[in-house]
This record gives sequence, C-alpha cells and structure tokens, in this order.
Amino acid sequence: MPSKSMLSCLLGAALLAPALPAVADGPAPATIDYHGLRLTVPGHWRVVDLERNPDTCLRLDLPTLYLGHAGTQAECTGRAVRTRADTLHLEPLDGAPPRADIPTLRAEGPGGIPEPQGHSNEVRYALRRSGVMATVSYGTAPDAVRDLLARARTAGGAAAGAGGAPADPASAVAGPKPVAGQEPFTGAGFDACTAPAQGAMDSWRAASPFGAVGIYIGGRARACAQPQLTAGWVRQQAEAGWHLMPLWVGPQPWHNAVTGLSTDPSEANEQGKEAADGAAQAAGALGLAEGTVLYNDLENYTDRTTWDPPVVAYLTAWTVRLHELGYRAAAYVAASSGAKALSAHHDQAPWAMPDVLWAASWNAEASVSDADMGLPAGTHQWAGRRRAHQYRGGHDDTYGGVTINIDRSWIDIDPAVLLSPARAEPAFG
Repeated sequence: MPSKSMLSCLLGAALLAPALPAVADGPAPATIDYHGLRLTVPGHWRVVDLERNPDTCLRLDLPTLYLGHAGTQAECTGRAVRTRADTLHLEPLDGAPPRADIPTLRAEGPGGIPEPQGHSNEVRYALRRSGVMATVSYGTAPDAVRDLLARARTAGGAAAGAGGAPADPASAVAGPKPVAGQEPFTGAGFDACTAPAQGAMDSWRAASPFGAVGIYIGGRARACAQPQLTAGWVRQQAEAGWHLMPLWVGPQPWHNAVTGLSTDPSEANEQGKEAADGAAQAAGALGLAEGTVLYNDLENYTDRTTWDPPVVAYLTAWTVRLHELGYRAAAYVAASSGAKALSAHHDQAPWAMPDVLWAASWNAEASVSDADMGLPAGTHQWAGRRRAHQYRGGHDDTYGGVTINIDRSWIDIDPAVLLSPARAEPAFG
C-alpha cells in the first residue's frame, strides 16, 4: 500500500494557504478523510464527493475540493468564466485519465516544485508513492500553489518531493498519431462545456441529428475541467465520423487581470499570439494534425467603441500566428459585436482574417446567411463554406437516453476551400 503521509501534508498546506482571501468570521475549517488521507480545508471551500455525485460539474470558478474520478458532469453549463478560482481535484492514480490538454509535472525534491507550464492555469501532479493524482486550477498566479508544494512535509518531516519523482502519466499519450477530424461538413453541430463521456458520444452519434462537436481544449477563461479530454478521446470521435471544432477560450472583452483582454490593441496583439501558441500546443498534444482549424472563443460585448480595436488586433494576431504554426484559424464571435468588428476591417487585411467565422445569434434560424452571421448583405466575406452559426444557446437535449447541456449550431465548412496555412499570408512584390 503506497504511503499517504506525503500527500496528506501536501494537501493540508495547499488547502490552508492564502491562495484565496481569508473570510473574516467565516465557517471554520473542515477536516476531510479521503483514501486514508486527512485533509483540513478552508471553511469557504466546497467539498464534493464525485462518487456520490457523479453528475457534478468540475467548475473552475468556485473554490472546491473534488474527490474521486469525475463522472458524467451532466450538470455542466456555460463556456467562459470571468473569475477563476483555486481548486483541487484528488482521484486515485489508478484510473486517472491520461489528459493531454494540461501538463503533468514532476516534483524533484525540497524546493524543487516546478512552475506550471501552459496557458490554461491548470496543472496535474502524479504522486505515485501516494497513489493519488492531484489536479490544481488556480486564479491570478501559480505562485501560491508552488509555494504550498515546496513547503509541504511528510509526517516524518521530509520534503514532499523527496524520495524520487513520480512517473509522468502523460508519457502514455506523448506523440499521438495525428488525426484530422474535419471532413467537409454541412449540418447540425453542438458544443458542451466539458467533453462528454464516450458512452454519451456513442449514444448521440447514433440517435441525434448532430454530426459536429465543439471541444473546449484550453484557455484561461475555460469554465469547466476536461477529465475526458485525451488524445484517445479525440481519435475515437474522429474515427466515429464526428467533425471536430476545437475551441480555445482565451482573454475576453471584459476587465479582469487573469481572463480579460487588454483594451490596448498592441497588447491585445501579443495576447493573440500567446493564445495561438497555447492552442497549437494543446492541439498537438491531443493529436490534432497540422492544418486543423482551431477556433478562438471570444464572447459578446456591447461597448464596441472600447472593444472593437483590441478584438480585431487579437483575432488577426491569433490568425497570423496559427498560420505560422501550421494550423488554420477560426473565430467564434457574436454576430452583433465581434463579427461586425471583423467585417468592418476585413478588406484592410483579408489574409489576416480568420479562415472560418462562427457567429452566435440565438435567433433559432439554422442557416449561415449573411444576416444570421451579422455580415453585410451580398458580402464576399467568408463565402464558400467557411461559416458556422450558433443559433441556440445553452439548453438540455436528450438523445439515446443521454442528456447534455449544449449550444446548437448550423455548420457549412469545407477545409479544402481554405488556403493552406503556409499560403495564408500577404503577397508582396
């Protein structure tokens, strides 16, 4: 039986550290026993037993200790969140999915807790000696988490990382064989906050009208954890004939130090490049082949005077950088805001515009007409099977006895009509 003392001390430190502001005169800390571990958690944290509550969504915006393997996550709703919280998910290492969308790092010894790498503010630590996988989500910065782990001690006083580093379970999916998963498609599609379990995907493939699925592969504003999202999951959906629409939830047109887009176009430009780097890294780890269309989820805004310039700067930088990295670029935007901003600047730099436009207008019209997309009538912009229209927002749908909270879209996309990334650039001279 692996020793649990290391993780017990580690978690006691992690859950009591000031990663979140202290709540004056708030609930007293709670002591939780899990797999032989005794944990003391701040009183304002939720504690969720996933074995007893398999439908619970692993939300990233509420301070929570999640215990056990994730279940169906049927309660998940939403797509992007303004505020990210510090959360901790503990599950037995045996049976923990080999996730590829976030890094799994090694702890090498006293003071050697590595800084998380990646762009989604999530990291996993495979603690093999303890038989537990610890997945951490954090808000403003990972510093508190790193300090917690560096200070952690076992009951005998040794550093938490002493005694050798745990094996990296992500190595099992390193270098997956690339899959495309984006055959030409015209028809209905859906997206959900978290990737559904394989059984749910199989049921919906057989019984639903949908042939395309949106997958949230990362980003600091992502609302839900993705315990099902592995390279194997991606391959299974592609082989089943699903048209995959990978979404990156980067900085948004709102004011927030972690999840917000800068109002300065030059800074937004840099954020667009960073988002493209993160999306390409996640896509590669998930086995999505070069040339795959990657979508940037940028939510609606009403103050167009403030946000139009940085939105255009951000999405054009996203596009150019993805082309440099060998991927095609797309944007999910509201028809009333982001689509109009891109349209207004389209002809100034058409080579820097997203290859595909996915516009949200919840008007119940399953079409990609100019009006539904928020584009001028008779426009040449994104013509020729380069459009998707999200026509209904979050709602529950049931097919094959499986209920999922989804958004509905009508999609008309043929990657063959898109320029190859290497050619999607201006021609001079």
